[in-house]
Amino acid sequence: MFERILVATDGSSLSRKAVLSAITLASQIDAELVAVTVVPRYPTSCLEGAVNFSPQDVGQVECAWNDKAQGRLNAVSDMAAAAGVRIKTASLNSDRVAESLIAAAKKHRCDLIVMASHGRTGVQRLLLGSETQDVLSHCALPVLVLR
Repeated sequence: MFERILVATDGSSLSRKAVLSAITLASQIDAELVAVTVVPRYPTSCLEGAVNFSPQDVGQVECAWNDKAQGRLNAVSDMAAAAGVRIKTASLNSDRVAESLIAAAKKHRCDLIVMASHGRTGVQRLLLGSETQDVLSHCALPVLVLR
């Protein structure tokens, strides 16, 4: 059935549910898991952010974001190992979450993507969009969306 499953995590409670479901599925079908988190780049132009910071401050913020992302991936890796699931992890720096997830799935030759629906509705969804919807719209692979 599925040999390699990509699971997207952002540390939210919904993505933790997706991670647990992906680990369970991978365990049941003896699939390898690829856990991915996407870390945004810090806005550097005055049009992107409200306040401009020095390159050193931006570097510190991005380093903290990367450390937090690595902590999330380490936690997923520990859970997968405890369940006997083979796992690879990847932290991607990009402002294009959906594109990055699809590219990672292709790079790691995944045949399923598991991700959470973030649950935005109404105006918030209209203004902010949906990374899950973008993955569903642009990916040729099966996508399992969990709420």
